[in-house]
Amino acid sequence: MSGKQAVTAILAVMISILGASAAAQDEKNELTGILGRTFISDQGIHGLNPPALNPFVRSGKGLTFEINYARRLLVTPIFSVSAEVPAVFNLDEDVGSGGNVVPPNYRQIFITPSARLNLFPATAVSPWVSFGGGFGHFSEDKTLIYGGTNPGGSSTTGVIQAGIGLDVRVWHRFSIRGQVRDFWSGTPDFPLADTGKTRQHNYFVGGGVVWHF
Repeated sequence: MSGKQAVTAILAVMISILGASAAAQDEKNELTGILGRTFISDQGIHGLNPPALNPFVRSGKGLTFEINYARRLLVTPIFSVSAEVPAVFNLDEDVGSGGNVVPPNYRQIFITPSARLNLFPATAVSPWVSFGGGFGHFSEDKTLIYGGTNPGGSSTTGVIQAGIGLDVRVWHRFSIRGQVRDFWSGTPDFPLADTGKTRQHNYFVGGGVVWHF
C-alpha cells in the first residue's frame, strides 16, 4: 500500500468514526429490557436451637428481570457518559434451611440511579462499567418453610450497585446487552435465622435488548 493509499484509508476510518459519533449524538436515550438470574451466597446460621443438619440459609437462583432507562450526557468517539436507572425485580427468590426458621421465598426490588461509562460508543461493540446507589425492598412469605407463622416481614434497605457489561449493535437502533451487576444490600428480615450478616451481595447475571432513540 502506497503512502497516499494509507492516508486515504486513515481518513476514511476517521470520517466513519466521526459520522458514527454524530449518529450516536442523536440517540441520546436508551430503553433496555434484561432477563437473567440472581445469585446469593449461602449463609451459616449461628446458635440454631434445636441444632439442624443443615444450619444454613440457602438461596435459589431467582428468575429476574430489569427495566432500565438511560440518557447520554456526554458522547465522544472514545467514550460516553450516561445517567441510568436500573429497576430490577426478583419476584420469587426461593429459600431453604435445615431448620424451620425462614420462609420458603421472598421478593426483591432494587432501584439504583447510576452513572455508566461506555467505551467506543460509536462502534458496533461497546464495553461499559456502571456505579450508583439507591434502595431495595424485600417482602416475604407469611409462613415458615415447614409451616407456622413467619415473624419476619417486609423491609427496605439502602443499596450500592456496581456493574460491567457489553453492548453489541445488531440492527439500526437496537443492540444486545450482556451484563453482571452486584446489588450490595441489607439482608431480608429473618429473626429466627441469625447469620451474623447485615448485608449481602445479590449478583444479577443477564442479557437482553437495548433500544436507542
